[in-house]
Amino acid sequence: MIQWIEPDAPLPPTSQALGPESEAPGLLAAGRDLSPDRLIEAYRQGIFPWFSPGQPVLWWSTDPRMVLPVDAFKLSRSLRKTIQRFRRTPGCEIRIDSACPDVMRACAQTPRAGQQGTWIVPEMQEVYAMWHQLGFVHSVETWMDGKLVGGLYGVNIGRMFYGESMFAHRTDASKIALSALICFCREARIEVIDCQQETRHLASLGARPWPREQFERHLAKVRDLLAPPQWSYDDKLWEQLGLDNPDADIGA
Repeated sequence: MIQWIEPDAPLPPTSQALGPESEAPGLLAAGRDLSPDRLIEAYRQGIFPWFSPGQPVLWWSTDPRMVLPVDAFKLSRSLRKTIQRFRRTPGCEIRIDSACPDVMRACAQTPRAGQQGTWIVPEMQEVYAMWHQLGFVHSVETWMDGKLVGGLYGVNIGRMFYGESMFAHRTDASKIALSALICFCREARIEVIDCQQETRHLASLGARPWPREQFERHLAKVRDLLAPPQWSYDDKLWEQLGLDNPDADIGA
């Protein structure tokens, strides 16, 4: 039985999350409070909200936890060529935080194979937009000819980044944004991106499952460090992936 959390009560310890033998592994608690203060409390402990329309706010702490160490990111030859082509094409650019609410809305509305509906319900979009204004939520955006064609958003606490969702309206647009995030994180000394759920796609990019204990040990080391003071993207950051020359792969 999971615990019901009143607005003035703390979240329970993650050790109380339902185990792998349950119907909802990782489910920790339920409640109605989805305020920025509650989100800060949760993310500092590695807890995240995930619920469907009509449900209360459900809080989760999965074990294992899928993470992407930024130094383990796998840049395929095809993605490398795609990024080089993107960089040398007029009207193509990476932006950070220029349209965060639009990114969240697109993540919620873009159809996904094998999925019906979305967990990014209007209530989530509203409070994360508030959290964005407070400097905790950030978006990495792929723009082409003045149009937002892909991107991702997530949460920054200290030197930790929690990836929430991404979308693409053009081929590889979300992968380009993720590659840019990797570059930013390497430059900002953010070592790990939390991915929450294990998928084959994430594994192909270098993500791996960590036991909850290992994830929480890392979180304890980085959550109180100074967060990156500025979230913006400079084309020179591509050097973090060895992409210092946008014309290097022409004809390759």
